Amino acid sequence: MNIDYNELISIENLFESWRAYRKGKSRKSDVMEFERHLEDNLFSLRDELRSGNYAHGEYLYFRISDPKKRDIYKSTVGDRVVHQAMYKYLCGKYEPQFSEYSFSSRKGKGTHKAVKTLKKQTSVAKISRKRCWAMKCDVRKYFENIDHKILLAILRNRISDENIFNLLKIIVGSFHKETARSVPLGNITSQVFANIYLNELDKFAENELKLKDCYVRYSDDFIIVGDNKKDLFDQVEKTGKFLSEKLMLELPREKIAFRKLRWGIDFCGCIILPNAVLLRNKTKGRMFEKINAIAHKASLGKISKGDLRRILDSYLGLLLHYNTHKLKGKIKNKYC
Repeated sequence: MNIDYNELISIENLFESWRAYRKGKSRKSDVMEFERHLEDNLFSLRDELRSGNYAHGEYLYFRISDPKKRDIYKSTVGDRVVHQAMYKYLCGKYEPQFSEYSFSSRKGKGTHKAVKTLKKQTSVAKISRKRCWAMKCDVRKYFENIDHKILLAILRNRISDENIFNLLKIIVGSFHKETARSVPLGNITSQVFANIYLNELDKFAENELKLKDCYVRYSDDFIIVGDNKKDLFDQVEKTGKFLSEKLMLELPREKIAFRKLRWGIDFCGCIILPNAVLLRNKTKGRMFEKINAIAHKASLGKISKGDLRRILDSYLGLLLHYNTHKLKGKIKNKYC
């Protein structure tokens, strides 16, 4: 997206960013309060950004279970409108640069396509080399350990507009713990910052390790596939060194999983096998918990039977991506 700072902070773009941010949040108290004086708030925000007087507000902390316990840091509505505008700008700027093997927080990607791509890679390996191994890794506390200085240096390589870069410095520097590291779960910009940061890993995997069609990444989890154990260990060793030296990230050895395809490869809530893709038991358990909760609401009249049916249809549609004939039958028999 080749726009300048004035276009980024234009009142038209701020209104568009507000509408994008507001979706699904219209009943939240802080959103309703901001909307009561919407034009005044957005014009005031534009004036602060234009004059260079914009200062990022404080964060509100809370914790969720999804299903892991996660620390969430929520910024003010005005700040989130700015984040939304910057998110759109960065996605337009960086999307053409991202790897085809990166699937998290990207339009047209997601877990289904990540699993489908990995399945295709393992199938090719199984057919052409008669055997397939996979090395699964994840970065230790990734969002907490994104280094601000390194992130800004990466951003600087592609962003020449001084005002846009200064606004990025404000957003990046608005949150840190003991050191100048970490981006908060809760900011929409954190999603694209995370992809920009680990795009350096994707480029290393493709250009230096030559892992074309042998590598898949979803957020901070990535898998390397191949037919030679020694080569895989060597590639992971080089990857760990790159992450440590270039990005100040750690690849914990105790969390590296080395698997044969016939044992099953655990990735994105699924188990990939030679002739099937199954849902993990934990994934199925969480699905039934959510369906039970929705069905209970329907029994109390809190949602309509039509809404219940639409929600069930969405789950059944999701299951079409996997080998789950028995699971689909169980849902239909119990709830439909």
